[in-house]
Parts: sequence; C-alpha cells; structure tokens
Amino acid sequence: MHTQYLTILGESRVEIDKLKGSRFLGCALPVKTEDAALAYLAALRAEFHDARHHCSAWRLTPSGEPWRYSDDGEPSGSAGRPILKQIEGAELSDVAVVVVRWFGGTKLGVGGLVRAYGAAAKAVLEAADKQLVVLTRRVELRYPYAFEGAVQGLLSSSRLVPVESRYGEEVVLHFDVPLPRVDEFTAEFVDRTAGRGQVAYASD
Repeated sequence: MHTQYLTILGESRVEIDKLKGSRFLGCALPVKTEDAALAYLAALRAEFHDARHHCSAWRLTPSGEPWRYSDDGEPSGSAGRPILKQIEGAELSDVAVVVVRWFGGTKLGVGGLVRAYGAAAKAVLEAADKQLVVLTRRVELRYPYAFEGAVQGLLSSSRLVPVESRYGEEVVLHFDVPLPRVDEFTAEFVDRTAGRGQVAYASD
C-alpha cells in the first residue's frame, strides 16, 4: 500500500538550448485527474499556437496509474515515451509534462528527438519545487465527556488537530490521520477511553 508520494508544487517552465534550430520548452503542472491534464495541454496549445508539436505525458495517483503519453505528430516513441520516462525516473505522481517544439527546419532523427524531449522533460522537472504528500484516512472518534482529559492528552502527544468537532450528548471529532499512524492512533484512543470510545472510518 502506498502511504506517500512525491509531486510538484506548481507550474514550472524551462527551455533547453536550441538543437539544429528547433526550440524545446518543457512545461510541468501538478494535476489530479486526466481532465486536468488535458485542460493544461489545451491551454498550452492555445498559448503556443505557433509551435508545431505539443508532446505530453502524465502520471496520476501514488501508484502512477493511470499514465498516458502522446507524440503529437512526432515519430512513434520519440517524444511522449521519453517524457513519461523522466516522470517515472523522478518517481513523481499527479504531474503532467508538455514539451512544446518549434521546428527549426532541420530534422533531428528519432534518436535526436528522444534525447531532446527527454532533456526538456528532465530540465523542467528538476527545476520544479517538490512536495512529499502523505496519504491520510478520515477517522471519527466518539467518546463520553468523562474522557475529555484523556483524549486531549492523546491529541497533544500525537500532534493531531481535528478537522471537525461536535459537542452534543457526546464528543465527536474527525481527523485526517496519516495512513501509517491510523492503527496506533485508534488503538491508543480505545485504550485511553477504557474501551468506551468508538472509532469509525470514512469508508465505513
């Protein structure tokens, strides 16, 4: 099970040195869905409408599935796949990379294109600020007021802050708990409330 993953914080753009007159601009953006990736690609097509190719790849979710790439008119395997390999090599998820090419009049050959698109993708990903995302699970705790002190002690030691609180006939708190800590946290809660506290999960 994946409990965390690496992504980028915001958009990044880097243009590498010209190759035989052709320009290659690498653009990267954090995305959560394929629709968001497609919208980013469409926006770059509109912004750089004078470019000949807008080759792309993206990789979603902590496991890297689904993924997709496009050569956008370049020879098969010469653009989209090298871009995707750079995303995979950097172990990034939830990211879309588009490399925009302005043709300089001289063909680079498949090998040259692979190197150019890979270099542009690598450059833009190296320039992007990275963020480690820790996956969480929503946990609901219910307990009688008599255990408020014990529970607050647990929260202080665990450094968790409720995202929602309700005080009615009993106390109800909701937390986003990092996945690796869920079992330990809930077991400690049950222990501190002498088994009278109740735990529920978002998927329950």
